[in-house]
Amino acid sequence: MRASRIKHKLSQNEPVLITQLHLLDPSLFELTSLMGFDGIWMDMEHHTYSLETATQLMRAARIGSSDILARPANGEFMRIGRMLEAGAQGIMYPRCSNAAEAAEVVKWSKFAPLGKRGFDGSGADMPYCTMPVSDYVQQANENTFITIQLEEQSAVDQAEEIAAVPGVDALMLGPADFSILEGFPGQFNHPQMQTAIETIATAAANQGKHWGMPTFNLEHAQQLLQRGARMLYHMADIIFVKNGLEQMQQQFSQIGFTFENQLKDSATHYTQGKKS
Repeated sequence: MRASRIKHKLSQNEPVLITQLHLLDPSLFELTSLMGFDGIWMDMEHHTYSLETATQLMRAARIGSSDILARPANGEFMRIGRMLEAGAQGIMYPRCSNAAEAAEVVKWSKFAPLGKRGFDGSGADMPYCTMPVSDYVQQANENTFITIQLEEQSAVDQAEEIAAVPGVDALMLGPADFSILEGFPGQFNHPQMQTAIETIATAAANQGKHWGMPTFNLEHAQQLLQRGARMLYHMADIIFVKNGLEQMQQQFSQIGFTFENQLKDSATHYTQGKKS
């Protein structure tokens, strides 16, 4: 069974860097994994592609060394086992409310005695019925990692209890949803956000667990590392492409090229409409 790069590095208290891929070309997953990123965040909470498509993307990633960290939607417990069987090393569970819900995630992600995950063995994680059952169950439990997302104040208030759940490896603050749900959308330096970060960092440290969140830039990443974060999530393929295209337009506009940038035009129209 393939060992988890992320879980190994965390066991050595080393930081891990995870990037998010939205686009569905397997070559992109292959490229990212071959380049040696610790993990690829596969978001099936918000994206509409099927588990069958996700399986092909995971297969492409296996040619390199990156873990797949798969996020189901809240409450999609049945999907967790299928994600793991398809080859995900980790589960990111969103919108967790309390310790009881976190324990439910563990139950569906881990085999007995840690949980009650159902056995199949024919998937890519075993892989393909090639291991003794006892070895597979042991290695799956050792290498599968679970990240619990806290995205509203009531959940952050229970961070200590959630971190204490056996089988939970890390806590993650979801800053965008947290800011929206708590009434200050996009204000990532808001005092309530900073307090939430401190609460999560303290809870993780007290329970001997790890924590992390998306990083906005290198300076922010350094600040999080200093606060004890070890799971950092940075950027996404769609942003890399957008930034590259914008840079090309800026450069070529200097020598006379013009562009009909409908995205920029619509944003300008919206802003002017708010001012009028």
